[in-house]
Amino acid sequence: MKPFTPEDLLACYRRGVFPMAESRDDEGFFIVDPEWRCVFPLDGFHVPRRLARTLRQDRFTFTINREFDRVIDGCAAPGKDREDTWINPDIRELYLELHRRGLAHSVEARIEGELVGGLYGVALGGAFFGESMFSWETDASKAALVQLAARLKRGGFKLLDAQFITPHLEQFGAQTLPRRIFQALLGVAVEAHGDFRALPVETKGAELLQIVAPARA
Repeated sequence: MKPFTPEDLLACYRRGVFPMAESRDDEGFFIVDPEWRCVFPLDGFHVPRRLARTLRQDRFTFTINREFDRVIDGCAAPGKDREDTWINPDIRELYLELHRRGLAHSVEARIEGELVGGLYGVALGGAFFGESMFSWETDASKAALVQLAARLKRGGFKLLDAQFITPHLEQFGAQTLPRRIFQALLGVAVEAHGDFRALPVETKGAELLQIVAPARA
């Protein structure tokens, strides 16, 4: 069987599907094409009140792409609310290669310089495909998500894909779209230009709120 390459993975994203493994210890993976797709409307992103207060206090600082390998390992590890994950060694290596090519990115939340949470995903044109997030401190992954949304909005992105809806994501305004609507939006977004580095990493929490949720600023 022909090996699954990073080029194959990029082709999957362009047609709206993505890989998952049964567990982090499983060999190989399968391709998922959900009937319903979770997305964050970048013009309708909602920041919960308590998190907005935390962001204004600048409890977290952020970096991008500084420790991609640690971020993906944090996402792959079991956590308080998940005994297993779908990121196995094959998937890990594919995304590390996309990161080396400048297509997979991480947002890292820090306290006093130490990594405490983050997320990673893939950018193609004006579409960003969020893959997974993790948190070692309360609100760390949520703060990273707000930083990501501000970064994408400032950078002219058109689509933030989150794959599957969860109550955790609904609090940020996530919604589900039928496959055909998602694919129509995707076709436009991947042809647009998105600049992942448009937002300075030093941007304070109050400005992040001003960008994504002015009512919370």
